[in-house]
Formats: sequence, C-alpha cells, structure tokens
Amino acid sequence: MRSIVYSRTGTSSVLSLADREPAAPGPGEVRVRVTVSGVNPTDWKARAGSGQKPAFDEIVPNQDGAGVVDAVGDGVTQLSVGDRVWLYLAQHQRPTGTAQEYTVLPAERAVTLPDAVGFDVAASLGVPAMTAHRALTVHESGPARLSPGSLDGRVVLVAGGAGAVGHAAIQLAVWAGATVIATISSDEKAALAKAAGAHHVVNYRQADAVAQISALAPDGVDHIVEVSLTQNAELDGRVVANHGSIAYYADNGGDQATIPVRPTFAKNVRLQGLLLYTVGQEALSAAAEDITAALRDGALPVGEAAGLPLTWFPLHDTAAAHDAVEQGAVGKVLIDVTGDNG
Repeated sequence: MRSIVYSRTGTSSVLSLADREPAAPGPGEVRVRVTVSGVNPTDWKARAGSGQKPAFDEIVPNQDGAGVVDAVGDGVTQLSVGDRVWLYLAQHQRPTGTAQEYTVLPAERAVTLPDAVGFDVAASLGVPAMTAHRALTVHESGPARLSPGSLDGRVVLVAGGAGAVGHAAIQLAVWAGATVIATISSDEKAALAKAAGAHHVVNYRQADAVAQISALAPDGVDHIVEVSLTQNAELDGRVVANHGSIAYYADNGGDQATIPVRPTFAKNVRLQGLLLYTVGQEALSAAAEDITAALRDGALPVGEAAGLPLTWFPLHDTAAAHDAVEQGAVGKVLIDVTGDNG
C-alpha cells in the first residue's frame, strides 16, 4: 500500500511516499481503508518536532480521516467489515495515522458514519469538531452533552469563527439551540462564519468590538470558545456572563496571556484549558456520540457554501498539504487518498 512516512522531524521535506504492507488489526482494533485524510495544525507541528527524536522509528502522519472498515480484530463487536466510519486521533501514541491507504487503530477511534454523510464531511470532523464539543460542554452548570435544545437560551461567542474549530463550534452550538456570535478579522471571514450559521459577526479588530458584543448579549456571553487567549483575554473578561466559561484550546498569538482579574473573579468565570490528547476517553466518546447525532441531523456540512472551504491534495502531495495548513489556509485541508474524492 502507499504510505506517507517520516523517520525524523523537520520541515515537510522529511515526508516521503513509501510502499508498505498493510498491518493486521490486533485485539480491540480495526483496519480501515482510508478514502480521505484530514490535516490539522497538530499534524504538521508533530512532524516539525522540537528537536527531540520521534517516538517511533517510522511515522505515518495525520490524526483524522474517513473510510471503510476492512478488517476487525478480536473482541470488536461495534463495527463490521464494510462499515463506513470517521476517524479521530488515529496517530495518537501510535506510529501510523491516516496518510496511507490502510490504517489500523483502536476500534473506539473509528465511529460509524451515517449513510447520507460524505467522506469529505467525515474527514473534517475529528480534532476540530471534538475540540468544539468539549469547549461547549465545560460550563459550570452544563450541559455536559450536546443535543437539540441543550443550549437553548444561551449565548455562545466563537473566536475565530472562520477556522475549522470555530466552524464546528458554530454549527454544534446552533444545532444545540444557542445564539451564536462569531468574531472575525475580515469581511471574507465574516461571510464564512455567517455561512456556518453564526447569528451575528463582529470584527474583533474594531475599537468598539466589546460594545458591539455587549449590545448583542446585554446579560453577557455564557460560553466562549477561544482560539487566542493571549489576544482576547481582555475582551473575553469584559463580555463574559456571570458564571460563564472561557474554554481555550490553542496558543495562537503567543504562549502567555494576561487575565483581567477583577472582571473574571467578580463574575465567577470558569477558565478552562482543553487538549484532546489528554482529555480522556470518556469525554472523547461523548463527543463522538453527539457529533454523530448532529451528522444524522445534517448539522455539520462543509464546503464554501457551508462556511468551510475545502482544499484538496493527492496523497503523494501530503507535504504540500502540511505546508498549506502551516501557512494558514482558510478552511479545511483534505488529502484524497484513493483518488476518488476532491
């Protein structure tokens, strides 16, 4: 089978196309014929490394993807050969991800895909959608799960509404009944956030951004999904509601943030960091179930008309796909593994 591999960290030039034998699934594992592989910032960052030796002698990158179950290991009862699935954290603590024709992973990381949902949607889920789900479910007074009506009466602020996590957060929050405000930096990104379903958009670069958000949410914002605490902590502290939550999932803009102390402690604000790789299987499983329910309702479309433009690359150009994400490509970067997509 064709696999993209690397044996040392560095620029995308360390990636190469190789021929490898498909592995057999072990107990509790499944093998999936990958149709589409999704690329996230964590994929290129892991490949770039930090000067440390890789954990495995050879690595196949990419956490997310979609395909069809090809074989099942002992003890797997929830999936069968021929099942369409979406994949998450395929390469977490493992040497092989989705940038190859067949991948083996724990069965709980392969989730049954509703028949009407395309592989492009499926490969766009994983890290972005599960991060968004977690950010929307850490509020002091719940909900711990998302479903239609679970966020009725709540206001959600999504920072970076044109990004992949922001896009999923908008869609999931709207599906759950929230009023959604998205912050963006340009008219182009405002159009994408609106296409995703945001009820209101505010350019965070404008001097009156706080006033605009406060006018839209006079009682404050209940949930904030934050991509750049460094840049937005002051704004968040001023617009968040009493007992509101600020869930941050990235270090965009820098690795240090200054928190406005009085506005946040006076309003009993919960400041919640989150990282899927350490959040635990219970939270991951809950997210997978709720996201699949949203898929059945048609709540998570992708493509420019749905607010998430797709950029496609063939498998042999995985290095270019990594570069595109590293350079800030708007929307979602996908790899057409089989040549039947994109």
